[in-house]
Amino acid sequence: MNAEPDIDAIADERAVYAAIEAVLLVATEPVEPSLLAQLVEIPTATVISICESLASEYAQQQRGFTIARIAGGYRFQTVAEQAPYVERFVLEGQTARLSGPALETLAIVAYKQPISRAQLSSIRGVNVDATLRTLVQRGYVEESGHEATPGNPALFSTTQMFLEKIGVDALHDLPTLAEFIPDASVVEALERGLRIMPITNELIDEETVTPLPVHDEVVVDLNEAEPLTPQQIMQGYATERVDTAQMTPNPFAQTSEPETSMEKLIASSADDAVAADLAHGIDVDS
Repeated sequence: MNAEPDIDAIADERAVYAAIEAVLLVATEPVEPSLLAQLVEIPTATVISICESLASEYAQQQRGFTIARIAGGYRFQTVAEQAPYVERFVLEGQTARLSGPALETLAIVAYKQPISRAQLSSIRGVNVDATLRTLVQRGYVEESGHEATPGNPALFSTTQMFLEKIGVDALHDLPTLAEFIPDASVVEALERGLRIMPITNELIDEETVTPLPVHDEVVVDLNEAEPLTPQQIMQGYATERVDTAQMTPNPFAQTSEPETSMEKLIASSADDAVAADLAHGIDVDS
């Protein structure tokens, strides 16, 4: 013969379920299981089991909310399938969002915490004072200690609010960075493109370079212990010099007729009036 269910026990169990639901409904932050256990006067393990049972029940009923384990506690939150409608309602008319640099800084803090301001600036390559101040004011980052180095710089870590906004229970639930690292072939290609190659090894093939002509009179050896003498340097330039005497006539050159040459010089170097005056003053018979 089957035993009849204990009505009082069932009633008490449902009362505990209802009490946990009521507390979580009015809570503004995730409630730790130990606190729920103290409120309803049952073991902490039983509270965890009840919360998981309620979440499973809501999922079976396809409700728009659930009980989730967030930031070390439990809270009511909407299900992921209803996110587009919730975003449309919550974000309507709001423009206060974190900028790209703020999100980058917050991600670095999340994965490298605790981290100092100088380390953040070194990783990002810019001054992060203003961005870090914004994150602290928003409540996503807080000062968590001081580094044991000269000056004792402050160290920063993420807060419980950060876990709540991200929707994870603990930091180890964050996505691993390995999921965002490109393949080894891509990394190798990037390194090869950014690496500065030696000129003689990559950019110039010494066997294909045509040597510059070297004059027989002067051979320059860069490995000589003694510097070149002025006579050697002038001898090297002499082979390149052009005799301009054969290209441009010298107006002062002596001819067989000095008087006629002087007259031509005067006529070619001045206008008619000046040339006439100069010619008149020259004694051509002398």
